[in-house]
Amino acid sequence: MKIAFLSNLDDNLYLFRMPVMREMKRRGHTVYAVSPGGGRREAFLKEGFIPVEYRMKRESLNPFRELYSIKSIYEAIAPLKLDILQTSTVKPNIYGTIAGRLAKVPHIYNIVEGLGSFYIEDSLKAAAVRFVIERLYRISSSLSDLTIFVNSEDPQLLVKKAVIAQRKVKVIRSVGIDTKEYDPDRVPPELVAKYRERFSLDERPVVLMVARAIWHKGVAEFYEAASIVGDRAQFVFVGDTDRGNPSCADPDYLNSSRVRWLGRQSDMVELTALADIYVLPSYREGVPRTLLEAASMAKAIVTTDTVGCREVVEDGVNGLLVPVGDAKALAAAIERVLDDDELRERFARASRRKAIEEFEVHRVVREYVELYEKGADV
Repeated sequence: MKIAFLSNLDDNLYLFRMPVMREMKRRGHTVYAVSPGGGRREAFLKEGFIPVEYRMKRESLNPFRELYSIKSIYEAIAPLKLDILQTSTVKPNIYGTIAGRLAKVPHIYNIVEGLGSFYIEDSLKAAAVRFVIERLYRISSSLSDLTIFVNSEDPQLLVKKAVIAQRKVKVIRSVGIDTKEYDPDRVPPELVAKYRERFSLDERPVVLMVARAIWHKGVAEFYEAASIVGDRAQFVFVGDTDRGNPSCADPDYLNSSRVRWLGRQSDMVELTALADIYVLPSYREGVPRTLLEAASMAKAIVTTDTVGCREVVEDGVNGLLVPVGDAKALAAAIERVLDDDELRERFARASRRKAIEEFEVHRVVREYVELYEKGADV
């Protein structure tokens, strides 16, 4: 079988599709990584995947440029004679499906990992973009075999709005997490102590947030909560800015308060191990991988009562849910967990258990592989 994974960033494929791609390769299938290029080409080649490039401007809303993107995807995939095309993210879902049908790919599956910022904002521009996206999704979902969602709430919304038919919906919760890699036993106390020293952290509890530095992730609420909680804890924010995103936070702001901003980091197992409490005050998510990492690392979690986040956190079971955009409620929840060691430990144990029982990556991979091989009658 020939299967291509299509996205608008090679990082998206590398970070979120690799476990499925590896398993398909292990089973003897030919796997293509299709994206507009980037820095992952050598990593794909090392894994035995075939990188294929196409051209697309991520931020463009120009209709003529978008037609060019469809043409570029078609030219990239048509010669491959694919059996399956798996698309992810908005533009590849829409344009890739159209290009895939033009290229006569027998089976096309879309992945919606979240509805994005245009379903957070109430501006006139956001409403106009939602209108366009939904009409384009209506076209692409009619052409694809299935649309896979990572949470149970996004498909309900799109089915209700008649964007997609219920019979074409499949839910595979999250991208999964490798609970053997994200295992708290892998990070001994002496290594945690070294990381504290490396980042000049003292013995006070660490409240950690990991996300892209954009306002929709709740950056402002995290920073305000740090000011409210004060010196009782050390607030640490890990995440790079995203200059192509209109919701990007300003670096001067990120460096301006009692929060320790570490920027982009790669050693997330060790950094997550530093946390006494893990926080994500996001406005809306698919299913955030960072929460899966925190749960797998046995962390008490404080997050927002919103789509995606409540897939990972059950209020009062493995963490606390607070209203979106409410920094005072966020601070109060953090203080509640800080004040109660037994509660914090109970949440931590429940998080680890939930990660293993519900989000283990091998379970997620198995669902995708069964879908692909059944669809292609392998």
